Amino acid sequence: MSTPILQVKNLTTRFRTERGMVTAVDDVSFNVGAGETLAIVGESGSGKSITALSILRLIPNPPGKIEAGEILFGGEDLLKLSDARVRSIRGNRIAMIFQEPMSSMNPALTIGKQIAEPIQLHQGVSWKVALAKAEQLLAKVQIADPHSRLSAYPHQFSGGMRQRAMIAMALACEPQLIIADEPTTALDVTVQAQILDLLKELAAGSNTSLILITHDLGVVARYADRVAVMYGGRIVETASARSLYARPQHPYTRGLLASVPRIDGDTSQRLVPIEGQPPDLASLPAGCAFMPRCKQATDQCRAERPKLRPVGEDHYKACFIDD
Repeated sequence: MSTPILQVKNLTTRFRTERGMVTAVDDVSFNVGAGETLAIVGESGSGKSITALSILRLIPNPPGKIEAGEILFGGEDLLKLSDARVRSIRGNRIAMIFQEPMSSMNPALTIGKQIAEPIQLHQGVSWKVALAKAEQLLAKVQIADPHSRLSAYPHQFSGGMRQRAMIAMALACEPQLIIADEPTTALDVTVQAQILDLLKELAAGSNTSLILITHDLGVVARYADRVAVMYGGRIVETASARSLYARPQHPYTRGLLASVPRIDGDTSQRLVPIEGQPPDLASLPAGCAFMPRCKQATDQCRAERPKLRPVGEDHYKACFIDD
């Protein structure tokens, strides 16, 4: 693996709710190498987005709080920096593409203003220079007639165009790391492929690292170098994308793969869903969080929480069962 640009160590984020404390991210650790694409995969509620928001220190407090861990970026622990220092990194050296651009963009500001503002703020250039760069970025993300589009408002863009504008905003200050949280949600399949191809191409062209948060295993196969599978707020398996698809080790990962249709598969075979519901983070079982849905669960699974252990070269799983 390349030299880590980001190291997340034992990250724990909790929320105070009416039902008590909920651990949304539980002792999560992973690295992202320079120029690498890491996919974080899991069902809704598994902790993917909260992990991303924790990295950028965007957890609302109250009710949430990052209670433990380290987030090392460029030799600095983001959790120990002042708010002003974090703001100088956020949007500049680390950028985020949010899940739904319509709710992430300001409807009262033009597209050009929203792209140019962070350029002017972080790079200290004039408004004219910032706006000219915003136009270049719109052209870079393949939006037609970028000059006239600078004066358009978000509601005047289609869903795919808004997502392209969000990518332009993320690239505005040439970040070292981009976090893309379900960047193709609510887009049709053709536009999804275009957006992901564009994002991967632009990241590769500038040697930018990418964290891709998704529930789509098909996306992982095509775009990711490594994968971290999350369940119940924890990472249950991590490996290279090639290794994960060739030899999935955790029962949950196997369940996810079995429930995805394949073009090269037997079309007469029914998909196999994972039975049961995702865990309630407010009342997790004492042992493995996946135990209630796992057909291979043992007494040890019911009593103890498994820790990540090596099962191959750079391949780890949190499971007691040996296959």
